[in-house]
Order: sequence, then structure tokens, then C-alpha cells
Amino acid sequence: MTHSDGDKITVEYVGRLEDGTVFDTSDAEYAEEVGLADENPDRIFEPLTIELGEGNVIPGLEDGLREMDIGDQTMIEVPPEQAYGPYNEDKIGEYERDAFENMLGHRELKEGFEVKTETGLFGRVTDYDEETVIVDYNHELAGELLRFEIEVVDVEPSSEDES
Repeated sequence: MTHSDGDKITVEYVGRLEDGTVFDTSDAEYAEEVGLADENPDRIFEPLTIELGEGNVIPGLEDGLREMDIGDQTMIEVPPEQAYGPYNEDKIGEYERDAFENMLGHRELKEGFEVKTETGLFGRVTDYDEETVIVDYNHELAGELLRFEIEVVDVEPSSEDES
């Protein structure tokens, strides 16, 4: 069966990088085991429901789900072009440290500090010294081949499919 836009597919999943590092999962116990629960203490790890065609997940994952039904299990490999794009050196910003710290207010500058520009672009401080601050605006998974172990646990056809 091929699913169409509007269908809702609920999955259990584990997302891994090419080297096997787990970057996401729906399994709470596994999240504890691999440290994701500690990194995201407010997150509830549970099955993910995806409404096809809404653009709420990366295109390569959504495309892979269109042919799956309840009980199906598979590995979906998603290249960077179908995920978060290639890593782009042009998305690295360098700022004068004093001016950057003035924008932070009372928050402490440190590596990994997340920032958001006035235009809504998110970035992370990747390095700084006494003179400059380097911010990377690439998505943290840009340039990565992503592997998703997927199990479909529910499918809800859109109301259009039922008519």
C-alpha cells in the first residue's frame, strides 16, 4: 500500500549517524541507556506520529514511510540532500567578542551556546577567544548520512482516503 498526503503514520524509531552514534530515538529506556535522556531532561521519548505531506520531518524519512504498513520494520538511509543538507562553510559567522557578549546580556559565553538571529536563524558557538566568537549556523546534522531503524505501530488514513 502506498500512503498519501494526510495519512498519519506512527513509528518507533532509532536514528543513528553513519558511525553508529545514536542521535535520536522514540524508546525511553534506550534513550536512558545511550544518554539522550540526560541531554534532554524535559523530553518525553515516545512513538512519533507523522502526517505525510506536512513537512514536519525530513523528506528522505517521509518518502521512506510512504510504502510501510503496521508491523513493518526497516532501515531507512537518508543522505544529507534529503535530510539537513550538506555542510556549508558559508554558514559560519565570526563576530567581535565584546559586541557579541553585549547581545548576550547576563548569559555566560561558552562553546555550544545556542543563539538565534533576528531573522530566526539558529546557530551554536563553536569557538571563541579574547577577540572573536565563531558561530556555526549549519544544522547539527548537516552533511550527515542518517540511518533510521523504523517500526510502524499505527497508520491512520486521511479522511479523503476513506471516502
